[in-house]
Amino acid sequence: MQYIVQKFGGTSVGTIERIDNVAKIINSEVNNSKKVIAIVSAMSGETNRLEELVKNTSPIYDGREYDVIVSTGENVTAGLLALKLQNLGVPARSWVSWQIPITTTDMHSNARILDIDSKNINKKFDEGMKVAVVAGFQGVSNEKRITTLGRGGSDTSAVALAAVFGAERCDIFTDVEGIFTTDPRIVNGAKKLDRIAYEEMLELSSLGAKVLHTRSVELAMRYNVQLQVLSSFKEKKGTIVCREDEMLESRIISGIACSKDEAKITLVGVRDKPGVAAAIFGPLSESGINVDMIIQNVSENETTDITFSCPQSEVIRAEKAIKAASGKKQISYKNYIIDTHVAKVSIVGIGMRSHTGIAKKMFEALATENINILVISTSEIKISILLEQKYMELAVQILHDAFELAKL
Repeated sequence: MQYIVQKFGGTSVGTIERIDNVAKIINSEVNNSKKVIAIVSAMSGETNRLEELVKNTSPIYDGREYDVIVSTGENVTAGLLALKLQNLGVPARSWVSWQIPITTTDMHSNARILDIDSKNINKKFDEGMKVAVVAGFQGVSNEKRITTLGRGGSDTSAVALAAVFGAERCDIFTDVEGIFTTDPRIVNGAKKLDRIAYEEMLELSSLGAKVLHTRSVELAMRYNVQLQVLSSFKEKKGTIVCREDEMLESRIISGIACSKDEAKITLVGVRDKPGVAAAIFGPLSESGINVDMIIQNVSENETTDITFSCPQSEVIRAEKAIKAASGKKQISYKNYIIDTHVAKVSIVGIGMRSHTGIAKKMFEALATENINILVISTSEIKISILLEQKYMELAVQILHDAFELAKL
């Protein structure tokens, strides 16, 4: 019997009625003679509720106890789904991280998976279990403490289990029908893609698309796990995330991602000398700041201005790291400017490797609406820009039309 992994997000298990629907979806695979490993998130809104309980109890909290508390949402869902499956006559049981076990690093609230032992689950399958319902988002450290994988970590749990068990595929059930060319809430003509390459999905996830957790796509690409993103509410084919050579033809542009959670930070009048960039970005890295775009301009009197972007949520920590480095005389600058009224818009496509003029077309399309570009960053298959936040949705619509993505 072939394994299949199915992951159900918070909206898919948001009520008892929806859990009942999920049990029926799983049962259909059991009837197809599949061994099913179902990974579940907490019911929608539950993790936020648990986080609030933590913060109201202790504003400065122990990360280990935080993980114990917020991981319970997935445990509840796993137990409820196992009961629903049993009501359908399906031999099922719930599993939490330490019972498998899923071993992780001890970086609480952002742990990484080190190992998954398949023996205990396989033993139960051999004894007649048909479905293993696994609480996602969590693991256990070598110190036997509960850990969590970060928000969206249930996707990572699912892909990791699919890799370990050699699953036929890993289905990610959400409240959307698949991967779209852009956010359908912004562009009415956004089109669902039948297939998308791992590399494209990785870029889109890291650039603001919320459908898949970035680390889950990295794992899928590394271990060649075929993903399918589909809706738990509609019986339609979803989007397959696969290797580039499994695509019939590479599209020039596959999608457009956008994010309002951006900030632009500029250090004005930095001494232009060897090692200055390392002196700035070293402390930022040590503080866990996720720096994205970087621009350096040479100014007068042997000074330079350095601009970089980071998530808005990390601005305070970034400022603290920069000022600490300045206080230690590691760097010096005349002014420190923060702009949180910016947004990032990115076009992504593996076809960009073999086609010229993409940047020209992108910039000309934006210029027709007098949209000014503040910062530009590129890779082999993406072009990202920072612009004023108020123009973000207009920019996405313009670019979607310019690259004729509705015709894919």
